[in-house]
Amino acid sequence: MEYVILILTLAGIVFGADCLVAGAVSIARKYNVSDFVIGAAIVGIGTSMPELTVSVIGALDGNSDVAIGNIVGSNIFNILGILGLTAIFFPVSINRQNMKFEIPLCIGVSVLLTILAFNFFTGTPSRISRADGIILLAVFAGYIWYSFYRDRCSCPMEQTEPVKEDKCPMWLATVKVVGGLALLISSCDLFVDKAVCIAKSFGVNDAFISLTLIACGTSLPELAASVTAAAKKNTQLALGNIVGSNIFNITLILGLSAEVMPLTSAGITVSDYVVMIAAAVLLLLFGFRGRIGRLGGAFMLLSFIVYTWYLLAAQKGF
Repeated sequence: MEYVILILTLAGIVFGADCLVAGAVSIARKYNVSDFVIGAAIVGIGTSMPELTVSVIGALDGNSDVAIGNIVGSNIFNILGILGLTAIFFPVSINRQNMKFEIPLCIGVSVLLTILAFNFFTGTPSRISRADGIILLAVFAGYIWYSFYRDRCSCPMEQTEPVKEDKCPMWLATVKVVGGLALLISSCDLFVDKAVCIAKSFGVNDAFISLTLIACGTSLPELAASVTAAAKKNTQLALGNIVGSNIFNITLILGLSAEVMPLTSAGITVSDYVVMIAAAVLLLLFGFRGRIGRLGGAFMLLSFIVYTWYLLAAQKGF
């Protein structure tokens, strides 16, 4: 029965995120917010709502491994898994703006999280305190401000998410936002409970399940958005969605989670953070070539498989 509920909650997560994003886009367009800001900020935050809900609930329940592992695992899966799989079928282009701002910022916030999460002088985990959460939220606020500033002061830029012509009345858009958020919260709450129960029944710890099953499950909206964008031959949308979501995951989600409850995580190791940073650096390296080709995508996907195998081997004590 737990497996049935797990599948139903995953479906609820995806459907809830879709309703939330659709309603937010409709409201934003009625207030003449540009397509760039809608894609970079509103939709990016919307597709990160499952991670937000799972991490905050994990923090409230005292499961710091779930709160942090969900973000670290999602960021790894977003780049190595989703972009790798996307590039195998549709090579992903990386433009100059990505190289100048979004990708370096993604690397920077990954390094910042690692610095906050670990005391490298002793090699032991340290708390992500409420003060650390304020730092992360300040970075998030700066990123959002700059997105609006750049949108207002520069020429029209590429969208990061396809936006259809708005035909949704305001009352329906509001219902979608409220209903989607409610469905996300309830679905993610059940998802965390059942995933942890299943993991513990197999003797799996919270860190492993959060880095794998929960992380991949909460990244389903990003997967759907990236595959859809790539199928429409606009791989820049897929890249923007992933990089933006990774920035939101660290700055907004862990920032809010730390304000709810200071986070400690002995189960998430230095190697997990290193893989997260390395995945972002890999985007920068591919950027010098201007795209992620099919061979590069296969390398990224294989890297994610090897990392997952490593986690399983470490869990089983191989």
